[in-house]
Amino acid sequence: MYAIVKTGGKQYRVEQGQKLLVERLPDAEGASVALQPLLVRSDEAIFDKAGLDGAKVTVKVVAHVRGEKLRVFKFKPKRGYKRRTGHRQDLTQIEVTEIAAAGAGKAKAKAKAAPASSAEKAAPAGAEKAASTSGAEKAAPKSGAEKPAKASKAKEAAADGS
Repeated sequence: MYAIVKTGGKQYRVEQGQKLLVERLPDAEGASVALQPLLVRSDEAIFDKAGLDGAKVTVKVVAHVRGEKLRVFKFKPKRGYKRRTGHRQDLTQIEVTEIAAAGAGKAKAKAKAAPASSAEKAAPAGAEKAASTSGAEKAAPKSGAEKPAKASKAKEAAADGS
């Protein structure tokens, strides 16, 4: 089972027990934090809003660290302009403690209930079709009566002509 979570403007694929570095979180070391899941995958993929409402990804803040230094060098040729600066990003090391997809059971129950309810809806629709066909049968003899009458007039005209 894995999940895609969103934190710090980035998305991460996480599994239970995994450790990773993310943008600095405001929580203290040792605190449990719930991250926003975008997708939870076990037997089925859950990514709709209704399914994700019950899903949760819990992580534990292990430590607050700083990333390695990035060197930034600015240079403009023929002007004698050189600047060297650096940057270290504030990061938080987290460990995924739990991925729970509570919405998966509800989604399966809804999926099983949906065909039953569609079968119930089909029965009244079939009754309406039966009612409409009986109405069509009433209309059919009228239109059918006109056609044989025209045919009989054509036979009479053919018989008179012989």
